[in-house]
Amino acid sequence: MSEVIRNLVKEYSDREEIGLTDAQLSALEQYASMLVKTNEVMNLTNITDDEGIAVRHFIDSLTLVPYIREEQKQAGRRELSVIDVGTGAGFPGLVLKIAMPELRLTLLDSLNKRLNFLNEVSTALGLKDVRTVHGRAEDAGRDAKLREKYDISCARAVAALPVLCEYCLPFVKPEGAFLAMKGNVDEEEQASSKAILVLGGKKEKTDKFLLPGTDMNRSVVVVRKIRPTPKGYPRQAGKPSKNPL
Repeated sequence: MSEVIRNLVKEYSDREEIGLTDAQLSALEQYASMLVKTNEVMNLTNITDDEGIAVRHFIDSLTLVPYIREEQKQAGRRELSVIDVGTGAGFPGLVLKIAMPELRLTLLDSLNKRLNFLNEVSTALGLKDVRTVHGRAEDAGRDAKLREKYDISCARAVAALPVLCEYCLPFVKPEGAFLAMKGNVDEEEQASSKAILVLGGKKEKTDKFLLPGTDMNRSVVVVRKIRPTPKGYPRQAGKPSKNPL
């Protein structure tokens, strides 16, 4: 059954020169198996077929690999710290960790049972340097142990871009980057310009493409952190979504 996952992900990896090994492909297969099994008793994803998991979860997550490699190149080191905000079932963070084991990964989510699942997957796959944090982004972003401690923050399908910036930019060190994974982003992009400026960021670029093997629009927005985020941000839990910057 999981041969479909292996073949689709391997084809993408080879074409995009990601270079996944047999061991990494096997780890993704095991991850998929655990996801489907756990999803029977816990709502982790609506996508449970092999092709859907391969394309809409794994390959979609892997589209960030070139951006992280660019950050590694700019930083002059490979062991970057990454926080996946609102990670859910581990996308994109855990997939990126499997593909790039040198990353120091933090998975942040507001539901502890999801994090328990991700801890089980990390243990089963023997992944090192994976930390899970239970909490809301607004609270975690004010925690001195997490605030401005990361080279990269990333998020997928969590909130509209102005809100997402307030969730994610406080975690990023100055000179680091926030990588936002979105679908159609044109309206959100215009609406986010104030939030990016206020929170200490500067938009570098937006890349738009079709998710490989589908007709689904995808965008990656790269926001550079150019100065520290002011102390008043993120605002209290619930405020960013109710009253976006």
